[in-house]
Amino acid sequence: MIKQIPRYILSFFLLVLLQVLILNNIQLGGFINPYVYILFILILPFNTPKWLLLILGFLLGFSIDLFTNTLGMHSSASVFIAFLRPFVLKIISPRDGYESETSPTVSFYGISWFIQYSTILVFAHHLILFYIEVFRFSDFFITLLRIILSSVLSLLIIFISQYFYRNKLSR
Repeated sequence: MIKQIPRYILSFFLLVLLQVLILNNIQLGGFINPYVYILFILILPFNTPKWLLLILGFLLGFSIDLFTNTLGMHSSASVFIAFLRPFVLKIISPRDGYESETSPTVSFYGISWFIQYSTILVFAHHLILFYIEVFRFSDFFITLLRIILSSVLSLLIIFISQYFYRNKLSR
């Protein structure tokens, strides 16, 4: 795991830069905003301690908040999915369990497992993020539509990225 730390640091910075420089400028119809930076939390190894997950989730969200001036919205949503991740992994664990030195990626556990895993966490992230952004229930259904559409686009980009970097992540 220690020899993989530089790879995770690089992916942290690349995902933050991708989000801030490219994906934050994409708003399809004002409804769809892809948030792919959470892929960093999704691909962390299974044996990552819970306290480290929460700290990394905060640092990831805080980095996005600094660049987008969103006052903690991304931080709270990222910490929430970092908190939720161990429970989701426990619920959808394979019959034989997880191998300790692997990561939750398509190359290790297959596409159907990864779809379940990432869909739950991406939807949870978007749910918290968009309702904190709106901060009222008068636009409940419009916000729910934004959550669903943005989650679909984010998941599509995350799935595509898994196939581009399948060999690199499994090493």
